[in-house]
Amino acid sequence: MDSSSSSSSRDKKSKDNDRHEAKEANSTAQNFVDFTEAEEDLVSRMHRLVGNRWELIAGRIPGRTAEEVEMFWSKKHQEK
Repeated sequence: MDSSSSSSSRDKKSKDNDRHEAKEANSTAQNFVDFTEAEEDLVSRMHRLVGNRWELIAGRIPGRTAEEVEMFWSKKHQEK
């Protein structure tokens, strides 16, 4: 295999990974919007108790991942 076909193969894999990551980010961002008021309240109360232990907090919210909870918290508390 020559170096140009190897490079082309890497470029294709890189583009596929970029698309996959963008799709995941969009999916996670969409889930951020779907947090209910009760979930927001629970995240806030749990964070006061346990800090940045996202796995522990997510374990209290059915269907939520630690990444979603952390993203929610980061977006809600980012400096403006």
